[in-house]
Amino acid sequence: MDSILSAASLGGTSPGGAGVPPVIQGGAGVPPVRASRRRAARAFTLIEAALTTVIIGVGVLALIEAQQTFMRANDWSTQAATATYLASEIREMTRTLPRHDPVTGLYTADDGNGAVLHGWGREPGETTLADLDDLDDYDGLILRPTGTADIEDGDLPGPVDAFGNVIPEIRADGTALLDTDGFPLPLQGWSQRITVEKIDPFNTGLVRSKGYLVPAVPPDYDGLTVDQFPMRITVETFFQGIFDSEPHSMTRVVWIVPQ
Repeated sequence: MDSILSAASLGGTSPGGAGVPPVIQGGAGVPPVRASRRRAARAFTLIEAALTTVIIGVGVLALIEAQQTFMRANDWSTQAATATYLASEIREMTRTLPRHDPVTGLYTADDGNGAVLHGWGREPGETTLADLDDLDDYDGLILRPTGTADIEDGDLPGPVDAFGNVIPEIRADGTALLDTDGFPLPLQGWSQRITVEKIDPFNTGLVRSKGYLVPAVPPDYDGLTVDQFPMRITVETFFQGIFDSEPHSMTRVVWIVPQ
């Protein structure tokens, strides 16, 4: 006790000089203790470091997955807009065309073996897209980048716009992608498929054969000839990416042309 009072009576000083914590003498057999002004720094344990790494890793993976999801959604919306645009261009191109050929029309004739349908599909001499002058000429036609100039095989170069021009592939800098000969390449991966069907006038969900007619029942009903039926036009757009094994249907636009 006397040693403690002696240290206090010296104004908190110690043999170490000013600013050095006082030395407190213990009792018999107890070593002296120097008071510390701050606690010793505590390091992270291995478990705490591992948990921190796991939490940060999970957060980073979540951000990466969210970014990839956003990019996929953005790609899909772009492709959906392109598909709708391509289908609408065909509708715009054909909206003023008659249902059947304005010269020959659609009719049946007996060739000795029964009634034969004439006038459905492309007439002789119609070899290019510009030659198609009625809706039934487009039945079964496919417009795609690999299409040939020969319409007899059922396809033509495409896809095309409302004026019948092949839509070019555009680079990010706004210039057209050219082939080895310097000509613009068509929009890659996209195709337009056109289907023309004759439907029942009283049930538009019922498809009739091309030669179907309704016989007259005189004197009350005149019947319907083969060319007096409404038509349903379906334009389906397809896209095949560089990693796709086959084209995928993207959108379908359907409209009815009345009789």
